[in-house]
Amino acid sequence: MNDTPPAVSAWAVFGNRRIAAVLLLGFSSGLPLALTAGTLQAWLTVEGLSLKAIGFATLVGQAYVFKFLWSPAMDRYAVPFWGRWLGRRRGWLLLAQLLLAAMLGLMAFVGVPGLDQAAAWPGLVHAAERLGVDAASARAVPLLLLAVGVAFFSASQDIVIDAYRTDVLPAAERSAGAAVLVLGYRLAMIVSGGLALWLATDVTGWRGIYALMAGLMLVLTLVTLWAPRPPLHAKPPRTLREAVVEPWQEFFSRKGAWVLLLAIVFYKLGDAFAGALSTTFLIRGVGFSPADVGLMNKSMGLVATIVGALLGGALQARLGLWRALLLFGVLQGASNLAYWVLAISPQSLALMGMAIGVENFTGGMGTAAFVALLSALCDVRFSATQFALLSALSAVGRVYVGPATGYLVDALGWPNFYLFTVVAAVPGVVLIYWLRDIIEARDVQNPGG
Repeated sequence: MNDTPPAVSAWAVFGNRRIAAVLLLGFSSGLPLALTAGTLQAWLTVEGLSLKAIGFATLVGQAYVFKFLWSPAMDRYAVPFWGRWLGRRRGWLLLAQLLLAAMLGLMAFVGVPGLDQAAAWPGLVHAAERLGVDAASARAVPLLLLAVGVAFFSASQDIVIDAYRTDVLPAAERSAGAAVLVLGYRLAMIVSGGLALWLATDVTGWRGIYALMAGLMLVLTLVTLWAPRPPLHAKPPRTLREAVVEPWQEFFSRKGAWVLLLAIVFYKLGDAFAGALSTTFLIRGVGFSPADVGLMNKSMGLVATIVGALLGGALQARLGLWRALLLFGVLQGASNLAYWVLAISPQSLALMGMAIGVENFTGGMGTAAFVALLSALCDVRFSATQFALLSALSAVGRVYVGPATGYLVDALGWPNFYLFTVVAAVPGVVLIYWLRDIIEARDVQNPGG
């Protein structure tokens, strides 16, 4: 009698409703990010806001850092109205998507008023001046407040999509599900990044592109309604201790827990500095048009990231997690020298493409190993809550270096700033080197990330 389980065809894994839903939900997850980051930065740059004001505008994404604070509540409770019909996961997901569409629509409606209209808001102007922001930049405050709302509901959507993917996919489909989620996410960033910049420059204008993205988010609510309901194989946490205390208690009882958290914050710090004002650098520092930046930085850059991530995943399987983290950390830090070359050279589309390609390719390799590290550090009993904390910490650099970046560029100039970003990558690599025993032990316990 043959006890070998039957082989599962590729179509059986990829060609089903669950995987299709995860792919489309990955698209929904990735769509808002550029609209509160690079695309918003381009809009503010074209409107003439100061470097310091644009740097402070990067703080709108703080929700990605603090999402672990409300993730237990979304795990514990269901949405009151349609939660019984859609279930806990899809109920929260529909609510987040509807609110995202509303916030994006309001951003299109409010826009960035002209300088003459800013005089109608004397309170905002005075508050901005007290913070050291020029009065002209105060006209963007309502738009930025709405962007904070977009980031909050986007982070909430991410929490639910990660939990939904865990619940709905059987073990045989989890690797495929992770792959198509990333694919959908990156495709969405091309749409809301590169395509949005081109459309905003040549077709719709900035307010028009945000209205278009609001409509697209509304269409994506149909995916939530169509997606299969997860099986009820796990009950929600019954007590506050189960939902909040035990996951953190387990993590912080480990040897080297605090050093691990520092490594998570610092590993991508050089990349965070380099990318914080990259759109402003390419438009204002080098002199490219938003359309050129959209084509090269947001589209080619994302393609390079995808290729780098795929290669990084393949190399990680051969090198092991610790060696991959060390090698990719060195490469992604050194790659920032490509932006330094761009800053000291005459304007060249080919040189911009080279710099963006190299930086995003190595960054993709680092991201592949870094996500594997976050997964390896999670206890399977508390993976949703612990992953929310670790992924939130990994966003600290991306969110909080923005204000400092504006001041650093003013003080150092673009060439010296990009040399600084190479130095900023060193602490993360050093911490990974010190954590070899811990990382290799977790890699053995969680093979394949």
